[in-house]
Amino acid sequence: MKRINLIAGLLLLAGSASFAQKTETQLQNMGQLIDEQFNFAAAQYKVLDKNIPAGLTPQSYDAKKNKLIAYDIKWWCSGFYSGSLWYIYEQTRDAEVKKTAEKALKVIEPNQDYSGNHDLGFMMFCSFGNGYRLTKDPAYKAVIERSAASLAKRYRPSIESIQSWDKSKYWKCPVIIDNMMNLEMLNWVSDNGGDAHYKEIAVKHANTTLKNHFRPDFSSYHVVDYDLATGKVNRKATWQGAASSSAWARGQAWALYGYTMMYRDTKNQKYLKQAKGIAHFILNHPNLPADKIPFWDFDAPKIPYAERDASAGAITASALLELAQYTAAAKEKAEFISSAETMIRSLASPAYRAKSGENGGFLLLHSTGALPLNSEIDVPLVYADYYFLEALGRYKKWYL
Repeated sequence: MKRINLIAGLLLLAGSASFAQKTETQLQNMGQLIDEQFNFAAAQYKVLDKNIPAGLTPQSYDAKKNKLIAYDIKWWCSGFYSGSLWYIYEQTRDAEVKKTAEKALKVIEPNQDYSGNHDLGFMMFCSFGNGYRLTKDPAYKAVIERSAASLAKRYRPSIESIQSWDKSKYWKCPVIIDNMMNLEMLNWVSDNGGDAHYKEIAVKHANTTLKNHFRPDFSSYHVVDYDLATGKVNRKATWQGAASSSAWARGQAWALYGYTMMYRDTKNQKYLKQAKGIAHFILNHPNLPADKIPFWDFDAPKIPYAERDASAGAITASALLELAQYTAAAKEKAEFISSAETMIRSLASPAYRAKSGENGGFLLLHSTGALPLNSEIDVPLVYADYYFLEALGRYKKWYL
């Protein structure tokens, strides 16, 4: 039935009777493509595993130096490696991959008591959340619950938000759009027998972000800096984008994913409206390339020669696939799915995907971490792999 509905929607989008037969073939090809990507990922991550120093988590790869970049477990990306392994295991049932995933969880387990930043959702839910989903190990659930308690410590009642970074010479109380992604863990714990206050925090944070982070065209600022004493906004700016007024590509992806997730967890229609608005901003932007993998900022200098961000493409694809699940209008639903499929096909092509055994074991090329800081430019990034795998799995689950 879901295949029939998808074809019907695509038929409406295309306006051609011959399109139905074409899309049936495309769906069959997508199934083959997805299986190939997971088999490639299983082999590739075995290469990656051999290069990781004990006690660290992989982040990127320096091709010039042929060197794996790995960081301490308190780095915000520490959960993506194990999360990717769980996604690979889910599709391949490779026992070696599962063993590696379990080993990777042990490395980051101490983070459950860490409250030094807002990224515990990335760190502990992408990892232990997927582990628990697939194994139902009660020890994993206990870690998630402890992690939610640690994250909740960063909630600031005066601004009704979770503070992202600590006070510095640049910021008094910064909240970044990325923080929307960490709300999922709070929701999940409250919805699965934990403290109901965690979800209340998530909802308040989402509402505050909705009020202060967005422009009329649904694009998002990266950073909103608050005055803790008064709760008022000091300024709206950027840290990783091209300018305070620009639309940093990964930030737009975080926003799209975050409000789609918040609608799933609350069924609040204002979150669905926001997610759709963000989706249309991205998909209708004149600077979105034909392959739908964004430049690192939609307003970046030197477009069309600016760097791409495969991670933004992967996150957006995954979010669009879920947003389509909550979209009733056939044409709009088909637009979200077909756009996500284009992104997936682009990322799976030689233009973005590594060759077997290369790229330090990472899957994707051409991500951009923080170009204004001259950091992680045109490199593989562990979270690009994670959301690429998630998008592949979601497409297979929902649309094949």
